[in-house]
Amino acid sequence: MLEGRAIRRNLLSVLLVLLFVAGLYLVNLFWMRPWSLDHYLAKELVLDAMDSPESLTYLGLVDGMNWLTNHQSELSIYTPEELDQDLVELRQHRLLLDSFDNEFLSQAQQITKKIAIFEAENYAELLERFPYHDYPLNQISGNHLNIIEFLNDVHPIRDESEASAYLDRLKMLEDSFAGTLAILKEQSVRGIFPPQFVFVHLENQINDFLEQPLTENPLYSVYVEKLDELDLSEKRKQEYASKAGALIEGPVNSGYRGLLEYVLTSRQYANPYDGVWSLPEGDDYYALMLRMRTTTDYSAEEIHQMGLDEVERIEARMSALLIELGHSVEGGVGEAMNTLNELDRFLYEETSDRKSIVIKDYQDLVSQSWERVTVHFERMPEAEVEVRAVPEYSEQSQAGGYYQSPSLDGSRPGIFYANLYDVKQTPKYSMATLVFHEAVPGHHLQIALNLENSDLSLYRRLGYGSTAFSEGWALYAEALAVELGITRDEYDELGVLQSELFRAVRLVVDTGIHQKRWTREQAIDYMKTTTGMSDSEVVAEIERYIVWPGQACSYKVGALKILEQRERAKQNLGDQFDLREFHSLVLGHGEPPLFIVEELIDRYIDQKSASL
Repeated sequence: MLEGRAIRRNLLSVLLVLLFVAGLYLVNLFWMRPWSLDHYLAKELVLDAMDSPESLTYLGLVDGMNWLTNHQSELSIYTPEELDQDLVELRQHRLLLDSFDNEFLSQAQQITKKIAIFEAENYAELLERFPYHDYPLNQISGNHLNIIEFLNDVHPIRDESEASAYLDRLKMLEDSFAGTLAILKEQSVRGIFPPQFVFVHLENQINDFLEQPLTENPLYSVYVEKLDELDLSEKRKQEYASKAGALIEGPVNSGYRGLLEYVLTSRQYANPYDGVWSLPEGDDYYALMLRMRTTTDYSAEEIHQMGLDEVERIEARMSALLIELGHSVEGGVGEAMNTLNELDRFLYEETSDRKSIVIKDYQDLVSQSWERVTVHFERMPEAEVEVRAVPEYSEQSQAGGYYQSPSLDGSRPGIFYANLYDVKQTPKYSMATLVFHEAVPGHHLQIALNLENSDLSLYRRLGYGSTAFSEGWALYAEALAVELGITRDEYDELGVLQSELFRAVRLVVDTGIHQKRWTREQAIDYMKTTTGMSDSEVVAEIERYIVWPGQACSYKVGALKILEQRERAKQNLGDQFDLREFHSLVLGHGEPPLFIVEELIDRYIDQKSASL
């Protein structure tokens, strides 16, 4: 595997020479020139991408040169040795960043340097102190799930060579799982195991995969569907399908059985506690997770109180709106919203064409939102956004919706996936806010504009991404839509407020579990009582926060920070404040940490004030 990594790096050197001959030569001669930081980070980014065949496939930029890179036939294999090597490289990288003198860097490059140092220091601490504190296999992510989504949704099959490459990747799956097992073994030596419920989910998920008939296996059925779209003879298509079936029933299933054996033999050691406070140096680990996820220095206690304050504010507005619409709030906002969710007027009928009807309604909402927000932005993305149903093989375990960014080469649009598994999961009053969050003016507008921003360096466009910024923007976009009057009625606003309440509750329960030592049951009770969500929804959410500590805090912290900076700019600039300018400023710098957003607004206020 290391040999393959070296080969890819050598091949990349050829590409870099072809693409950046003059630039790289001068970087070597004049390391401290103003543009050298961008070239250095671009080089590192491309090298990292070459070490990740999945990243190259996702970007789609070098698919045409697969004859050279061979990335479409490979999968990453992560091992403990890889983690050790990553730490060595991170330390070297951090020292190199310090060698770039700010005196010779542009303002944009100084920001880039701050971001790169922030990222390097966090990941170096993570790899040095907590390399095995996460849960590589869990109920919502891990090789056993990610590989299916990647091969079905990302790996392209546009011709025979890509159909053949798919088979090569199936052959590698067992080795990829072996790498995961090696990391799990190192983790077990340190006495780190997930809670019992994780083992229960893993056993069910892996058994479901192994027990399903071949024709229903998503790695087979989706592959056959894509083969049918190719201009190949029926005999040739059958040959490829047969090879896929043999691989799935052979090495692929063998790999899954290896994971299942780990689950069955290790569940006796399950962590009796739910929060990461129970792990070695768990409080420090959680503080690092909060810093990485929120890109702030807020303590767990501050975030917990922030959540409580927001819950109180949002509940007050929802209560007033519900009463205005003639609904009782005697049992609390959560109960009132739960009752609302049962009303037939807000639900689609369970007909054979329900999914196609809902997708069309979602697409219409996207079009309407796009048209109405355009006036409030100086630029709109060129890439379009398409609405699709979450694939059936994953809809039971997926969120209500999620977004996949467009490819850089323009061959794939942005995609908003809507989960249509349960009719009650799509009440009509909640559809608009999901569009605002996942599509426009949320994820698609922000991410597509970032990818299309030619003024940004490669590292700023693709190398660093802040969940606090991207998810914060998407949550800000929901509130913005209400402010701009894009909602159709008060029920749409209730949908937005319900979404906002949900994110505020996350601050409370995430910190409650991981810092205040709440049990899984305590967190479930608080979330169910406050939001009125169903038992199954609440359990799935709480279990997600347990295995992804701190991640759920990024949404609300990010949105509050963007709103805070907008209000600060308004107060300082008065009539000179321009919402379109503010949006361009916030969206024009990639997905920066929130402390960078504050610095950008500082500079914006100073510059505008000086011109008055």
